[in-house]
Amino acid sequence: MTEQLDSSRRSLLKFLSGAPLLPLAGGSATAALLAACGGGDTAAPAPQLMSVSFSGMAAPTLADAPKMATTTVASAMQALYSDGKTVPYGLAYQTFFITGAQVPNGSGGTTLAGGYWDINNKPILDKTDPNSRQFFSDAPDGTSLLKLASTTVTGIKGNAVFAVVQFEYTTRNVKGDSVYGMLPSPIAVLTLDQDKATGALTLVKYHNVDTSPANGLWITCGASRSPWNTHLSSEEYEPDATTIASNTQFANFSTNLYGDATKANPYHYGHLPEITVNPDGTGSCKKHYCLGRISHELVQVMPDERTTLMGDDATNGGLFMFVADKARDLSSGTLYVAKWNQKTTDNGGSATLSWIKLGSSTSAEIKALADQLKAADIMDVKTADPADASYTKIPFSGKFNWVKIVPGMEKAAAFLETHRYAALKGGSMGFTKMEGTTVNAKDKIAYSAIAAIGSAMTNGSGGISIKGPSAGAVYALNMKAGQVDNTGAAINSEWVPVDMAAVPALLSEDLKTADALGNLANPDKVANPDNIKFSEKLRTLFIGEDSGTHVNNFLWAYNVDTKALTRILSTPSGAESTGLHAVDDINGFAYIMSNFQHAGDWESALHGKVQATLDPLIRANYRDRYGAAVGYLTGFPGLSFS
Repeated sequence: MTEQLDSSRRSLLKFLSGAPLLPLAGGSATAALLAACGGGDTAAPAPQLMSVSFSGMAAPTLADAPKMATTTVASAMQALYSDGKTVPYGLAYQTFFITGAQVPNGSGGTTLAGGYWDINNKPILDKTDPNSRQFFSDAPDGTSLLKLASTTVTGIKGNAVFAVVQFEYTTRNVKGDSVYGMLPSPIAVLTLDQDKATGALTLVKYHNVDTSPANGLWITCGASRSPWNTHLSSEEYEPDATTIASNTQFANFSTNLYGDATKANPYHYGHLPEITVNPDGTGSCKKHYCLGRISHELVQVMPDERTTLMGDDATNGGLFMFVADKARDLSSGTLYVAKWNQKTTDNGGSATLSWIKLGSSTSAEIKALADQLKAADIMDVKTADPADASYTKIPFSGKFNWVKIVPGMEKAAAFLETHRYAALKGGSMGFTKMEGTTVNAKDKIAYSAIAAIGSAMTNGSGGISIKGPSAGAVYALNMKAGQVDNTGAAINSEWVPVDMAAVPALLSEDLKTADALGNLANPDKVANPDNIKFSEKLRTLFIGEDSGTHVNNFLWAYNVDTKALTRILSTPSGAESTGLHAVDDINGFAYIMSNFQHAGDWESALHGKVQATLDPLIRANYRDRYGAAVGYLTGFPGLSFS
């Protein structure tokens, strides 16, 4: 029989927190915390949370190889309160599932976690498997945790909480051939039962969202929760419409989605999908076409609920900003691209930023253009110099194009050929691997992760020429009101980035030679930052790695006040840290969501010293490398208080 906490003991738990707690790892841990504090007296005023700090963990090594082959947490958190007491928490990792598992569908049956579905919501089968098993993803990514005012899901004993989880791709079929980008990305709504006393989450229902109204989804990567409680997804590496006839990846995608290699339209992909969760644990999907067709990675809507700053995971990418016409509505607005006005070169460089207006439109207007136009209707693109002054030379995807817009097609070019049009208009298209974006609202600072500093960021092709570690950095962008665009018109936002510089503590360090384990970047510093999320209450920037330079990728916590950087989690070797979402308060509990993808994705130069030992362990842990974890961090409260 499970012990239930009475109301006075729950009140004590709240008294001890004074702010949201991390979810606790089971009722016994809660009881231990209560016993350590003694009694149920709640007469005294609740102490206030003053600060939070983390105690880090060492990177796992072959001395304990199993820890390198799974998600490992050996870190701790300390919460300091206004009464001078410190509450310590040991941290741990809890999964909802490993993809490929059968999980409850909410109707008494089960469904496949991470499973793929076609435009008619029929399972997509792997024909290279003797049993034609349904494809499932090894790459869970963007995750949002949220609650609704009321719910109708049955089987909830505590509070109903929802997680929206998207699956970027699957690495290979059963035969072992790559199927990257050849399957339409699924998105699921998880209904979770939140224990009212401990905050622990239990999966009750898994619902695959019907994405057919958005023509299916293409390579969904990072994600964020909007201020209006929806899931803002992404579609990165937009297919090049000018060469689509020879794009076998896109033809395979179209075949798996529609059953027809020629039916999918490239202009339907590279946009911003939005998922709305319904009270019954289902979800609906719509796609916004007016935020630019770029390599959307992870967007951040600012506190004004109108300004959206966007990562662009590309070579010769740009920093883009969208200002919506109405709060909480991304269906119309104005798109801008930044101009990098360089100040310094070393250590990741720095610049002031100015903004170029690309155009204003509605999603419906651009969707109508996407439905009917081909690339040649919008822009004439040459890949070699035509020796014709009517064409303009621009950087594009690590090379050069010579382009000329078809008369009258400027708006279509701005929103459907955004990379090329932004370069044509003078935007600084020199960023490489611009990944996650997040905001520190109190200090009015945005953070942007650059996973790799190289090629276009160093050679000047896109207006940027800096020196920095190839393993990347996290940049800080100060934001201000009162800014104007390149025409002198006012930008209708108080959240416009005005400068950009690498955060010194979040600058990676390349190694000249690999260390004893094989790391190519200093393992005690961030390398190849990707997912980033900021917690206002914890004053902490969380950073997940997508590293080709660390043998294991890590999740880090960086306190923006103390400047302390702490390793708090290690993913399985070869895996990327994904799904990061820092939630300050859901029914009195704080959550740090964390997934990983493609465990055991070996690179000989990086993993040559560990692969033989770790490969069988990872195969045993994660369905022969076809599975990956979706989960969150829990806290074990300590028994002593200072």
